[in-house]
Amino acid sequence: MTTPLIEANGVTVRYGSKVAVRDVSFSLEAGQLMGLIGPNGAGKTTLLRALAGLQQLATGEVQAMERPIDAAGEEWTVRRHVGFAPDNPPAYPELTVEQFLTFIGRAYELPNDVVEERIEFWLDALWLTDRRRSLIKALSRGMRQRVVIARALLPNPTIILLDEPAGGLDPAGRVQFRRLLGSLRDQGKALIVSSHILADLHEYCTHVGVMERGCFVRFGSVSELIDGQAHRCRYRLVLARPAPELEGLLRNEVNIERLEVNGSEAFFEFDEDRAEAAALLKRLVLADVAVASLAPMARDLEEAYLQTGVKQVD
Repeated sequence: MTTPLIEANGVTVRYGSKVAVRDVSFSLEAGQLMGLIGPNGAGKTTLLRALAGLQQLATGEVQAMERPIDAAGEEWTVRRHVGFAPDNPPAYPELTVEQFLTFIGRAYELPNDVVEERIEFWLDALWLTDRRRSLIKALSRGMRQRVVIARALLPNPTIILLDEPAGGLDPAGRVQFRRLLGSLRDQGKALIVSSHILADLHEYCTHVGVMERGCFVRFGSVSELIDGQAHRCRYRLVLARPAPELEGLLRNEVNIERLEVNGSEAFFEFDEDRAEAAALLKRLVLADVAVASLAPMARDLEEAYLQTGVKQVD
């Protein structure tokens, strides 16, 4: 059995009488990347801070590479293997990008030649080479986000925790960033990425944790989450001609949920059984609805998330 790189056992975090994270347990091995999703206030950021050793636990334990990591402890040799990039990027605004990363490398007591080599690598990998002499305070939010990600990755951590890392990136930057995360995963690191961009998560995650009110509603591999949808799937119906009565007919179907009608198209959740779909199609045709096509849509992480019953993604 492979040893987990990071493991949470019954992690609970309280702020006074408020419970921000409640009894969360999971583990990730080398080469696994968990997408952490849930609505605002679900406890995602607090959980990431606890995993990074920056948040005091009320109960439970976090282990990194089989050693406990604790916000109250002083075990630097464990924490230096954990890289954390928060959602609101902290950096020294009066320093240039290069000066800031040099400071980080020296804080980790890395040799000067290693610091220089890694700065060159991450400036290139995160598309910051032409900003190396720019003051951090002059950068856009997206650029500052890239700098803080470079700061987290510079010490070459084994465990990487990223809170909304793609929030400030443009579409091209998101594509490049997905490739970077896939490369880090393939290097055998363990990663946790909090994000509300579910289409991106589906591309690079191996696991998903769904949080609501401080708890894990679901945790498992992406395939487990997507395939465990209770024999239901999302359908797309296309009309050959307008049918004002369509929405009323579909709403009267007891097995249809999450109905959306938009002009000549309708989307809804229904039984995945082909016989049931054929029976529905027959009822619509008998009602004189001109159906051009009715087909199930490919399952994805967004559909799986919505079926957990959590109402909002931040």
